[in-house]
Order: sequence, then structure tokens, then C-alpha cells
Amino acid sequence: MNLAGSLRPELFKPVDGAVPLQPIVDAQEDVRKADDALEGAAERVRTIDQGPLISQVRGAVDQLRPVLTETADTVDAARRAIDLMPAMLGAEGPRTYLVMFQNPAEPRASGGNPGALALIGTDSGRISLLQQASTADFPRFPEPVLPLPVETAGIYGNITGRFMQDVTLTPRFQQTAQLASEMWLQRFGTRVDGVLSIDPIALGYLLDATGPIDLPTGDQLTGKNASALLLSEVYNRYPSPVDQDAFFAAASGAVFDRVASGSFDPAKLIGALAKAGTERRVLIWNAAEAEQAVLEGTTLTDLLPTAEQAHDAFGVYVNDATGSKMGYYLDLQAATGVATCGASGRLLGLQLTLTNTAPLDAASTLSDYVTGRGDHGVTPGNFRFNIAVYAPPGSMPGGVQRDGVDLPSQLATDGEFPVTQFKIELAPGESTTVDLGVTAYDASGAPEVVATPKVHLSETQQASINCEFALQ
Repeated sequence: MNLAGSLRPELFKPVDGAVPLQPIVDAQEDVRKADDALEGAAERVRTIDQGPLISQVRGAVDQLRPVLTETADTVDAARRAIDLMPAMLGAEGPRTYLVMFQNPAEPRASGGNPGALALIGTDSGRISLLQQASTADFPRFPEPVLPLPVETAGIYGNITGRFMQDVTLTPRFQQTAQLASEMWLQRFGTRVDGVLSIDPIALGYLLDATGPIDLPTGDQLTGKNASALLLSEVYNRYPSPVDQDAFFAAASGAVFDRVASGSFDPAKLIGALAKAGTERRVLIWNAAEAEQAVLEGTTLTDLLPTAEQAHDAFGVYVNDATGSKMGYYLDLQAATGVATCGASGRLLGLQLTLTNTAPLDAASTLSDYVTGRGDHGVTPGNFRFNIAVYAPPGSMPGGVQRDGVDLPSQLATDGEFPVTQFKIELAPGESTTVDLGVTAYDASGAPEVVATPKVHLSETQQASINCEFALQ
């Protein structure tokens, strides 16, 4: 009740170029109390034994539980944001952050090639754009800039730590961010306080709050055209990577200026960021461990299933192996199912349907930069991806089939997750289906899918499976 009259979306809107921090700080204590109270109430309702209850009371519990849980989750998110924002916005002194714009047209496990980068500064709520760069500004480091975990090197290669464009090969964004931070330090001499990641799809969500933005090129960037313009049209219009980088810098700079000026609908902006965060299009790493701990368990830290999801989820991560921007034409549909198979446990099944939606004449109508020119042995117009599937901890991977035929795959582990990795290549208009199953002893619910945030998202469907693993 105290917060209802004071904690409004307008508080997060810059005034004279700075976000007013004191009202946010003033709200912290009430938010913490509300969060503790709601989480306690939600936990008490979750533990009610409904067995002896009469139907009317049982029905009331069924109505209360989801409402209370959803409200508690919302206030928990508010608590984390309000606890973290003042420090990140420079309430206790100037900060610098590296912003990575991941490009899903060239997919990487955590989103895409971070082709465009920016250094921003924060001080007493004021946000400044300090520097812009691209992956072309970074050398080919002869060795990983930081020691790589054995699992990361084994699954994704030591290029993860040697090339700025490859630091996003792993779904572990905390590794990605530390590698990018070190590369920025070695190249430009600035040690950053954190790394933020966003993609053009999320940028489009922000544009719904800011309204259209005019670019120096004469284009108008809107929420509807951001994806197509930034992930496809720019490559056909500007064959030179230098010109592409200049376009991306102009676009990101224009959006930054609009947001920093406060010319936006704050409620829509918060909604846009929430949507992007849910889709894993916004990721955050803070160098200060205590601050990063505030985000623990949320979808903002990496692409792995959260602790709550892990035992009933697949992670599906896509890495480009074409050297192209053909990821714009990837359509990936996922379906999951479960079968109880006696004493052997529960069989979780994953079915992936991949389609190359590029025009049939892509080899001649798309630019060499988009198709990859065949530099990596892939026919222009085709795309080839490495797909890494992370299974629930403690599960035992089975075989992999492509269109009913066994598919060669690499088995590995990444921390607590069993990993199955395989390659898929498709010609324009071609589609294929991959089936994968794992035996999971601790699984309790229907499997969900946490995946690389692609250009086009789709809902996970339900598949029917049997104990012989074949998906029907």
C-alpha cells in the first residue's frame, strides 16, 4: 500500500538526462518487506495439504495459489531491480559498462555474433555513451585471454576465448561477459564494471515505447521494421562490413540518445524490457559478486535453464558454422514429450524441426556476405549449424535421429548438464526433423525448452513418445 502511491513507472524516466535515484532508494525497504511477506504467504499456501479439505475450501486454495505465486514473483523481480539499479546507475560513484549487441542473423548459443559494442558510463543516474566499437576492432588473440573451463574448450573450442565474435558460443553468459570484459581491457585499456547484452529484436520492443526514430541515413527505425532492417536489409544495402558497422553504430546511438533523453513511455519501456528479459534477449553480468548475486536464479544471467527449470527442461543452443548471416532464415520448432518406462525412469523426448526459409535462388539473390561465399565449405544459400542440446542434470542421453536415421553426435558434459551436439545443414526450402531422448530419474513435469533467442520465436509443442524413444 505504501508503494502503490510512490513507486510509479515515471520514477525510471530520466529528468534532465539523469534517472532520479533517491525515490528508488527510498522504496527499497518497503519492497523488501513486501517481498518477504508475499514469498512467505506463497510458501505457506504451496504446502497446504488439500487431502482433508472440503471441495469449497480446496477450490479456494486452487484459486489463491497461482495468484499469490504470480504476485510474489512480480514483487521479487521488483526487489532485485530496485536493489541493483541505484548502484548500476552510479549512485555510489561512476561506473562503466560494456554493451554487446548480439546479432541472431549469425547465431551463437547466447544469441548471436556481438558485432556491435558500446561503452556506456553511469554517474548519479546520468547515462553517457562513451565509445563504440565492432568486432573488427579486436585482434585475433593467440591464446584465450582468460583460462577456459575444460568443458567450454571441449564443446566450443578455444576460439571462445580468442575472438570477440566467438565469446558468445557458450550459453554461459557469465563466461562470455568475463571474456569480453578482458578483451576490451586488453584492446582499449578500460576495465568495465559489468557487461550487458541485448539484440535487435529487444531493440524493436524498446522502439514500441520510444516511438519511431529517424536515422542519419534517412531511414526511420520502428518496432515493426527493426528486425528486418537490422538483420537483413542492411547487408543487401551495404556490402562493406565497415559501412554495416557504421549503420549499426548510428542506429544504436540514436536509440540510446532517445532513451537517455527520457522521451519514451516509461510503463511501455519497463514492459518491453520485461518481455525481452523473459525471452533471454537481455543478459547482465556485474563484476561485483555481491551485485551479481542479486540476479541469481533469474533469466538475466545466462541461457541455461534456471534451477527451478533444470530437472524438467532441455537447453537448445544454436551456433553458426557457415560464416554467414543465414540465421535470419532459420525456422526452428520444438516439441517435447514424456513416457514412463518402468524401473528405468521417465523418458524425456525432444523433437526439433528445422527449416531453411531462404528463397530458392538465395545463392544468386542474396549477397556473398549473407550467404558466406562458401568459405567454410557450405554451398551458398545453404546454412550449417552446430546444435548443442543440454539435458536435465543426472539424465542419461540416448541416441539422436534425423528423419528416422541415426545422426552422428558428440557427447559431453558442461557442469551438471549432459550435452549432445550435432551438425545440421539445409538447402533453401529444405526441412528436417531431429529426435533426441534422455532417461531422467528426477524429472517430474512435462519438459520445457530454453533456447537461443532466435529471430522468430515459437511456442514449444507437445509430442507423443514411446519407451523405444521413437517420436510419433
